[in-house]
Amino acid sequence: MSTGAIIAIVIGVLIVLALLWFVARAGRNRKLESRRVEAREIRREAEVGSAKADRTRAEADAQAAEARRQEALARERAASADEQHQEARERHIEAARKDPDADPDQAAAEFDQQRATRETAGTGDDQSVEHYERTSDSDVDRERRFERDEDGDVVRDETYEEPRTNR
Repeated sequence: MSTGAIIAIVIGVLIVLALLWFVARAGRNRKLESRRVEAREIRREAEVGSAKADRTRAEADAQAAEARRQEALARERAASADEQHQEARERHIEAARKDPDADPDQAAAEFDQQRATRETAGTGDDQSVEHYERTSDSDVDRERRFERDEDGDVVRDETYEEPRTNR
């Protein structure tokens, strides 16, 4: 083989190696670009999922706030009803004190009984919840019973106080 042929073979091999290197590099670049596109798609899907989660969280927070508002409104109404009941009871007792033929304690008991009868007359379902509390001070024993219907409204609230005797 002549020197020219060897140089031509070496140059041919170098050209083939250069072509293989360029082809490999182009393939690697295509593969990297494909991975970049896939990564952008995954990021976009993650952002959409995050936005949906944020929207769901905001809706849940709004519902919770509305539930708290409704609960506060129910407590206000229950407190107002309790105050009105107490005022009416006091007015009945005051009227019984002024009436020489009436007994204030009996009037209070009758008022409480009528109220209990009115409140329990409409509650034939078993969705109500009854609560019982008993407290004692040094001189008074107290019992409180109240009942809420399925909507959380107070339908019965009774408080009894009894002076403590030395035991």
